Amino acid sequence: MMNGGYLNPGTKRGSDELLSQTGAVSNGSVMSPAPNHADNNNDAKKVKLDTKNPGAPSRVIHIRNIPNEVTEAEIVHLGIPFGKVTNVLVLKGKNQAFLEMSDEVCATTMVNYFTNCTAQLRGRAVYVQFSNHKELKTDQTHSNAQNPSAQAALQAAQALVNQTDTQGGPNTVLRVIVEHMIYPVTLDVLYQIFSRVGKVLKIVTFTKNNTFQALIQYPDVVTAQAAKMTLDGQNIYNACCTLRIEYSKLSNLNVKYNNDKSRDYTNPNLPTGDPALDSALAIGGPPGVLASPFAAMHGLSSPLTAAYGASPAGVSSLSAPNLNLPNRTGENATPTGMPFTGMPLAGVTPTAAALGAAGIRLPGQPSPNCVLLVSNLNEEMVTPDALFTLFGVYGDVQRVKILFNKKDNALVQMSEPHQTQLAISHLDKMKTWGKQIRVTLSKHQTVQLPKEGQPDAGLTKDYSNSPLHRFKKPGSKNYQNIYPPSATLHLSNIPPTVDEEQIKDAFTQAGAIVKAFKFFPKDRKMALIQLGSVEEAIAALIKMHNFQLSDSSHLRVSFSKSTI
Repeated sequence: MMNGGYLNPGTKRGSDELLSQTGAVSNGSVMSPAPNHADNNNDAKKVKLDTKNPGAPSRVIHIRNIPNEVTEAEIVHLGIPFGKVTNVLVLKGKNQAFLEMSDEVCATTMVNYFTNCTAQLRGRAVYVQFSNHKELKTDQTHSNAQNPSAQAALQAAQALVNQTDTQGGPNTVLRVIVEHMIYPVTLDVLYQIFSRVGKVLKIVTFTKNNTFQALIQYPDVVTAQAAKMTLDGQNIYNACCTLRIEYSKLSNLNVKYNNDKSRDYTNPNLPTGDPALDSALAIGGPPGVLASPFAAMHGLSSPLTAAYGASPAGVSSLSAPNLNLPNRTGENATPTGMPFTGMPLAGVTPTAAALGAAGIRLPGQPSPNCVLLVSNLNEEMVTPDALFTLFGVYGDVQRVKILFNKKDNALVQMSEPHQTQLAISHLDKMKTWGKQIRVTLSKHQTVQLPKEGQPDAGLTKDYSNSPLHRFKKPGSKNYQNIYPPSATLHLSNIPPTVDEEQIKDAFTQAGAIVKAFKFFPKDRKMALIQLGSVEEAIAALIKMHNFQLSDSSHLRVSFSKSTI
């Protein structure tokens, strides 16, 4: 307890009593005038406190009741939304920290905000108030250069301030771009991830320039700031699906429908946008059916809002691809690393239900379906090799079976569930050989090979050992070049002895009408060729992929996002 501005020996330390007579505090230990006072735990020495105007505004903020393992980065997180952070000190074992802002205005804004809204670190309420001291002083012995974690936190904070100078200030709405989206990323997957940081109010997803994007709204700027700092640059799955996060220019999202593209979690009664479904929901639907198909997505009943640590019984890890996101501050969260330093962070274990929506299998779960049913095929043109080549653009085809008694139908087995989703999204209803094919999931789990002696007429083929698989190498560049069918094809592996006319002649002989052709200026091994239509390009890809151009070179063909 305080006694006339002094500490009595052996008494419990108060909020600011770890500071020295000078009113300054250093990183690492308390600074005091005499060498004998250097020990932070020397309670036998009386330390005079600066008790003038307690609670008066100061650019130094005192934070109490922090968890023992809190890092400098997490303390800096609290201050970044309110302005430039110039210094930080975490007193290990004392459950206290000090944050120095660039000026009193920023500090006052922060203290006022957390007076009305309780700050939390790792699920524990912490208390934010002005310090009695006007600045955090450091000397060479106790400078941030001697404290790498503090230095990294402050450097990252400065980088963010420089970045937001060009982007606009912090906002409650984030713009999220998913780069290298090899695996499907849905609205519900985003909700699961961004709910780890705080309550998500609304999400709108869309595709722009062949890139999946989303707008995500939080209730306040502090939560949005924490989400940006925590998740920007992280991979949802190993080595792919990278999150790039900016502040949106919008301050509020206007969501009209609750469906797989947009969701307002504050208003579960919005229509789905499907008139038939909306009318069925309006009259209540059949008994036993949810009042809304998205009712389970709202509130704590949704599996996507469960804590990441709540893994199903008997499950200790994920099969590849693993979620690669760090645990961060928030309700039911336990941070395990410091995002500022770029150090590896512990993975998280989402719920089985949430992973099911993302097409990811947990050990012990039934194997998901990798078999596609392809119907309305042109019986005169279809072959197992043709389907292997076409569907091989979107995944590694293991087996193909054209049905013996219904030859306009085929089963195509992919190597991974996400590859089936890619094939469905890009090839379903695509006109191929004069007919609009349909691509859906099959009820079969595998494609059975014919038994020995069983008539098959070459309608079933196994490609599990094919050298033509595009995605067998982990991290292959082919993952980054998956595009829907287009009239322009990307050609690669062109030998230097083959010229433009030879390639155009080869495509013409294959039945294509060549509209334009262009070698890549910096790499003549690659080129673009534009054909008369998308249907024509599909047929040309099937015929020309792996076409032998020379004794040692086979052409590689894929769909391009570019035009000539």
